[in-house]
Amino acid sequence: MKEKINRRSFVKNTTISTGALLTVPFSLEAMANNSNNKKLKLAVVGCGGRGTGAVVQALRADKDVELVAMADAFLDRVDNSLKYIKEELEGEIKINVKEKNRFHGFDAYKKAIDLADVIILATPPGFRPLHFEYAVNNDKHIFMEKPVATDANGIRRVLKSGKLAEKKKLNVVVGLQRRYQNSYLSLFDKVKKGDVGKIVSGQVYWNGAGVWVRKREAGQSEIEYQMRNWYYFNWLCGDHIVEQHVHNLDVANWFIGEYPESASGMGGREVRNGIDHGQIFDHHYVEFNYPSGAVISSQCRHQPGTHRKVSETFQGTKAVISTNKNIAQMIDHNGNSLFKYNPKGDKSPYQIEHDKLFASIRSGGVINNTEYGAKSTLTSIMGRMATYTGKKITWDQALNSNDILAPDNLDWNSPAPVLPDENGKYPVAVPGVFKIN
Repeated sequence: MKEKINRRSFVKNTTISTGALLTVPFSLEAMANNSNNKKLKLAVVGCGGRGTGAVVQALRADKDVELVAMADAFLDRVDNSLKYIKEELEGEIKINVKEKNRFHGFDAYKKAIDLADVIILATPPGFRPLHFEYAVNNDKHIFMEKPVATDANGIRRVLKSGKLAEKKKLNVVVGLQRRYQNSYLSLFDKVKKGDVGKIVSGQVYWNGAGVWVRKREAGQSEIEYQMRNWYYFNWLCGDHIVEQHVHNLDVANWFIGEYPESASGMGGREVRNGIDHGQIFDHHYVEFNYPSGAVISSQCRHQPGTHRKVSETFQGTKAVISTNKNIAQMIDHNGNSLFKYNPKGDKSPYQIEHDKLFASIRSGGVINNTEYGAKSTLTSIMGRMATYTGKKITWDQALNSNDILAPDNLDWNSPAPVLPDENGKYPVAVPGVFKIN
C-alpha cells in the first residue's frame, strides 16, 4: 500500500456500511444465490478436520443443500474427508461429489469454487486471503475459518474483499464461533445493558499441551513437508497465538467494543523446539492496551504437563464476568453471584453459525463477519510481532507491515517460503533482534 494507514482512518474506512447497499449494483448471479427455493450447491476448500466438520454442519443446516465439489492440496485428504462425511451422513442424500469434482493441487480451489453457490474455506490460514478474494469475485456465499490471514498484507486483502462482498450482498460467516454461542451472548447482553460497567481489565487464556506433529517422510519435497506439517510454519499458520488464541482475543475486542492500540510482551521456545517444530514459539504473554484505557493480559502456551486453561475474565467497574468451557457467570466485587448461565441443552455454536448462514441466504439477508474476523486476526498478529521483537508494537505498525509471509502463485516446484539450515533448523525469531518491515 502506497500510503500509510493510521488507526483512526482504518477503523472508520473499514467499517461496513449497510446504508450504501441500495445504490451499489451487484451481479445477477449474486441475486440468484439469495433464492429461497433453489437447491444450494456446496463446495469445500481444505479437507482437514475442520473443513470436514464444517461440511457436515453445513449439510445439516439446510434441507436443500448438496455437496458437489471438494478441493485440497492433497488428494488423500479429499478422499479421507469424503469417506468420513459419507459415514457421518449415512442415509442422508446430500452428497453428489463426482470423481472429476475431487480436486487437488494449488489451483484446486478455483475449480471447486466455480461449481458451487456456497463455499467453505478451511485450508491453513496462509491461503485464506487468496481463496476469499476468488470466492467473493465470483459471487459466492462463504463460510471461512479463523484466522483469516497470517500477515498484515493478508488482512488488508481480506478487508478489501469483505467490503466487496457487502456491496454484492454476499453472506460471509467467520468461524469465531463464540460470537454464536449462547453462553457468550448472555454475557455480552449484560455488557450491553451496562450491568458490568466499563471494562477496565481482563485476562484471556489458551494454555494447553499443543497439537499434532507430522514428521518428514522419505521423498517429500520441502514444500510438501511444510504443507503437511503446516501448524509449525508462520506463512501457513501464523503461530498458535494467531491460529488458536485469536478466539480469546476476539472475545476481548467484542466485549470491550474496541481494538487495541498497542501490544507488548514476551515469548519463546523452551519445550517444543525440535526439527519438526518449524518456527513457532511454544509460549506467548502479551499485554494489549485499548484506547479506553482497558488492559488485557493474554496468555497462550503449548507445553505438555502444564496447567491447561482456555477462558476469559473481564473486570468491569460494576462487576466481573468470566467464561470457562460453556459456563458463563457474573459476580460483584465482593464475590457474590449475580448471574450464571446454564448451557444444558444448548446447540453447538459450530452448528449455529452454519444455521445462521443458510437462513440468511434463504431469506435474502446479509451477514458479514469479515471486519471483526480480520481485525481480531490482526490483533493476534500484533501480539506475535510483540513477542517476536520484544518491543512495543502499535496498531498502525502492525497494519502497515510490509512483511508478506504467504506468497501467491505457489506450485509443487516452487521453493518453500522458508528453508532449513544445514542442521535442519528453521529461522526462529529472537526477541531484541527480530524486526518487522
